[in-house]
Amino acid sequence: MIPNRKSLRRRRRALTQSQQRDHARRAAQLVAHQPFFLRAQRIGFYLAADGELDPLPLIERALAMGKQCCLPVLHPLGHKRLWFAPWRPGQPLRHNSYHIPEPVWQRAGVIDPRSLELVILPLVAFDHHCNRMGMGAGFYDRTFARRLTNNYWKGPTLVGYAHALQQLPRVEKHPWDVPLDAVVTEKRVFVSAQ
Repeated sequence: MIPNRKSLRRRRRALTQSQQRDHARRAAQLVAHQPFFLRAQRIGFYLAADGELDPLPLIERALAMGKQCCLPVLHPLGHKRLWFAPWRPGQPLRHNSYHIPEPVWQRAGVIDPRSLELVILPLVAFDHHCNRMGMGAGFYDRTFARRLTNNYWKGPTLVGYAHALQQLPRVEKHPWDVPLDAVVTEKRVFVSAQ
């Protein structure tokens, strides 16, 4: 039986603070040598919550390499899509309507997700084919849905970021699910064959 989102989230929350820090450090070391990371100059990240694998060590590494780091913000006009805003650790954050911290941004400063080269995104579960189970609201799928219908524009490289314990034998794929290009855990990098 495939675990539900609630039990999968409980599994990652059960990790100790020490395990969380270790996993974040090890995953950042793995990503730092990947071509998709080395060549990207504008990268979308997220702020970890609810036991998610923390990308902060990777954000710090990207900034040290002169890359622009951005966090998701709710689309200024609604639409249940994401845009992104530049951010550095220590800069102010505010809670959006879902109580998720996002950078304090001006409408003129938000970045169209199509202009990102790489997006590191959270997930609840994944399989070895890089199929992703998200939180269920569909924000990332709607944001990058154009990848499903456009044969010429594939947009930024999409990389799931997760603890190894979030891997399942199989994640059901729906027609609206935007495929990931890779998934990174503290143990290894899975690359999609798509």
